[in-house]
Amino acid sequence: MAKVFIKGLPSTMMDDFQLNVINLLQHAAENYGEREIKSRKLDGTLEVFNYKTIYERVKRLANALESLGVKPTDRVGVLGFNTHRYFEAYFGISGIGAIMVEMNFRLSPEELTYIAKHSKIKVVFADEQLIPVVEKVNDRVNFDKIVIMTDRERTPATKISKVYHYEDLLKNSSPNYDFPIIDEKSSCFACYTSGTTGMPKGVYYSHRAIVLHSMAVIQAVPVNTNDALLQLVPMFHANGWGWPFTATMVGAKQVFPGQYSLDNLKPIIDLLINENITISNGVPTLWIAIHNYLSSLKDKPKFNNLKVLIGGSEPPLALIRGLREFGIEVIHGYGSTETTPLSHINIIKYYLGLSQEEYEELKSKQGIPVFPIQRKVVTPDGKDVPWDNKTVGELLERGPWVVKEYYNDPRTFESFIGEGYEIWWKSGNAVTVDQYGYIKIVDRLKDLIKSGGEWISSVDMENFLMAHPKVLEATVVGVPHPKWQERPLAFIVVKPEYKDNVTKEELLEHLSKRFAKWQLPEIIFTDSIPKTSTGKFDKKVLREQYKDYFIKREMIE
Repeated sequence: MAKVFIKGLPSTMMDDFQLNVINLLQHAAENYGEREIKSRKLDGTLEVFNYKTIYERVKRLANALESLGVKPTDRVGVLGFNTHRYFEAYFGISGIGAIMVEMNFRLSPEELTYIAKHSKIKVVFADEQLIPVVEKVNDRVNFDKIVIMTDRERTPATKISKVYHYEDLLKNSSPNYDFPIIDEKSSCFACYTSGTTGMPKGVYYSHRAIVLHSMAVIQAVPVNTNDALLQLVPMFHANGWGWPFTATMVGAKQVFPGQYSLDNLKPIIDLLINENITISNGVPTLWIAIHNYLSSLKDKPKFNNLKVLIGGSEPPLALIRGLREFGIEVIHGYGSTETTPLSHINIIKYYLGLSQEEYEELKSKQGIPVFPIQRKVVTPDGKDVPWDNKTVGELLERGPWVVKEYYNDPRTFESFIGEGYEIWWKSGNAVTVDQYGYIKIVDRLKDLIKSGGEWISSVDMENFLMAHPKVLEATVVGVPHPKWQERPLAFIVVKPEYKDNVTKEELLEHLSKRFAKWQLPEIIFTDSIPKTSTGKFDKKVLREQYKDYFIKREMIE
C-alpha cells in the first residue's frame, strides 16, 4: 500500500537554493584556495596546483567549451586517466550545464561506439595515451571535435581532423566566467554500467545527487582540509566513487596518480609515503597487489594515519588483517554505478560488545545504509526477509542519489518496481540481513551456484580461499554439471614465492574447515584471472570458457 504524500505548510527556508556541482569548487577556491592539488605526469614528475589555480583553469575551460560550440544539455565525452585535467573536466563541463560522459577506455570499441551514439556525444576530450582508442571509435562515429589532453606543447600526431590542444584552448580563453545557476535536477554526469549481458546501460546523475552524495561520503570516512586523498579509483568509474567531490567540498589535498599499472606499483607506494596520504580507495584486487608489493619490500613502511575505502567486492579478511600490519585501516563500503555509488558502509557498532571472532565476521559484511538511503531485502514473491543472518533475498534500494530509470533504455522495466515516490531499484544482489541490520552479499543472483538443489556462495568461498597464506587471488564460478545441475570451479593464483609449493589437496583441506564436503570445488591453478573494466573478477568470461568442463569430463569417463 502506497504511503500518503502530504504537502504541508511552506517553510521560510531558501528551499529554491540550487545545489550545483560547481559550487563545491567555488567553495574550495574561496576557503581553501592554497590547499595543494598534485597531478603525476607521464614522466613521473608531479605538477603542483591549488584550488585557486584549478578554479581559474576551470573558468578558462568553461569559456573554451563555449568557443567549441558546447551548449547546455550537450554531451561531452571524456576518456582519461586520473589527472588534474580530468578533475577540471568534471567542473568545467557540468558548470556550463552540459553533461560529461565518463567513458571507460577499457571497454571494447564496439561498447564505446554504442555509448557515444546512445548519448549523442559530439565533442570528446582524451588523454594522448588514448588517441588510438579515440581513433577506433571516431571511425565509427565521426565526432565533431576532439580535444587532446597532453603535457606536450604540440598536439600529438593523429589521423583525426578537427583536433584541439587542451592547454592551448585554456591559454587562449578568458579566466573570467560567471557560472549560471542550473536546475539541480538537471544531469551533470553520465556513467554507463559494464553490463553482464547486452550493451552498457546509461545512468545520468543530477547535480543534486552529486552534491548530496558528496556530503554523505563523510559518513563513511570523516574527512576535512587536513586530509590528503590519493585517488586510485578510476575517475570514470561512478565519478571516482565521489571522492574527488567530497575532498573538494572540505578542501582536502588531492593527489592524482595519472596512468599507473599493477605491474609497477612503486610510483603508487611513493605517493602514499611522500605525500603523507591519509585517504585512498580501490577495489580488492588493487589492494591485494599493493599488500603483496609492501610485503616484498626489505624495508617495510609503516603508515600512521591511512584509511582506505575498499568496495566493488568484499575485501577478504586476510587482506584487512594484512594491511593493518602496515598501519592501514580498511573501511568497507558498498554501492554501485546506479547508487552514485555509496549506499552502505561497514561501521562497527562498538556498543554491541563483540568478541574478536564476531568482530571479524562483522567486518566482512557490507554494512548498514548511509542516510538517507532506504533499502529492503525481499524474497522472489516480494516479502521482506527476516533479520536472521541466513534467509537470502534481493536487495532493493532507493534514495536521492539512486537511479530511477536507465537513460533511454527498455531494460528499465525489468530493473525497477513501484512508481511515483516509491520506486525501488532492483540491485540483483542476493543478500542476508543480521539482527543488527548489517547486510552481507551472498552473491550476485546470477552468480549463486545451485548444486543438487542447494545453494553455494561463491563470495564466501573466494574470501576463505584468499585467507590461505599461499593464495594471492581466487574466484569461484558455477558451471553446468550433467548430474548436479551446477558445480563450483575455483580459479587460484598462487603467490609467486609459493608457486611450486602448494597442492590442490592442501587448499581443499583448508576449505573443509568452513565448507561441507559436497560444496568443495574443483580447483584450477592459473597465472591470472580475467578482470572486468572496473577491476573485478570477470566471472562471465570464465563461465563461458569452462561451460563444458564437467560435461566433457563425464563423456571421457
